Amino acid sequence: MHGRTEDYAYCEQLFRRDDPDRWFSSFFIPQPFRRHVHALYAFNLEIARAREVVSEPLLGEVRFQWWRDALEGIAQSDVAANPVAAALIDTVERFSLPREKLTGLIDARLFDLYDDPMPSMDALEAYAEATSSSLFQLAAQILDKGEAEANAAIASHAGIGYAITGLLRALPWHLARGQIYIPAEILAANGVERDQLFAGPASEQLTAALADMRTLARRHIRSMEAKISGHRLKVASVFLPASLCEAYLQRMERRDYDLFESAVALPQWRRQWILWRASSRWG
Repeated sequence: MHGRTEDYAYCEQLFRRDDPDRWFSSFFIPQPFRRHVHALYAFNLEIARAREVVSEPLLGEVRFQWWRDALEGIAQSDVAANPVAAALIDTVERFSLPREKLTGLIDARLFDLYDDPMPSMDALEAYAEATSSSLFQLAAQILDKGEAEANAAIASHAGIGYAITGLLRALPWHLARGQIYIPAEILAANGVERDQLFAGPASEQLTAALADMRTLARRHIRSMEAKISGHRLKVASVFLPASLCEAYLQRMERRDYDLFESAVALPQWRRQWILWRASSRWG
């Protein structure tokens, strides 16, 4: 068994490569806690990319069951050989993190393995709560167990806003593999047929449906900011990734945006500037 230092270093390397926005944000997290937040998000990457590394959904479910067993202490020998699992379990035990939040994240990600449409707004928000919001809440608990109720409320809005923004950014990629995260009720309300999502070009109805999604994301981001402004939180740094959402949403409203092709990205300097400004306001 190699040392925990190597386990955490592996998590940071994975995190830096595959989740740059959260990785840049993590520089504002106090050093003693940073590697533990890296472990948490490295675990998230392992779960989120399951569909990419398996050939069929059933194999993804097997992969998820291994993680459930690891969290429940069943696969201890296997955990020791997996650097992400080893660092995650060490973090969970060190900070008494609720394991049910992590297993709930795994359960929610079962949706990703299949091509079922997202049925409703409530279902989308529940998915975002169980995945993105849970991560924010767990990261906040690593930094400070106090202010739990306030942190949970902020994490809820931050997670939903961040998740919806991320799903909109990933729209071309999801559509290419047959996935639909836009709730069926939003599509129906705007008169969008399922086939329009895959055929292109974007219709006025589909454009309106995506505008509704951006409105929902903004509503949660603004609620998060209002709650943060009412507290001088010790854990404000963990919510910084959500400060990038508005800039991404604005990119999607540019005339040259093509929802089937455009990669919605920001230059590194601008991301860092937005994060610095938010840290000054929230910290």
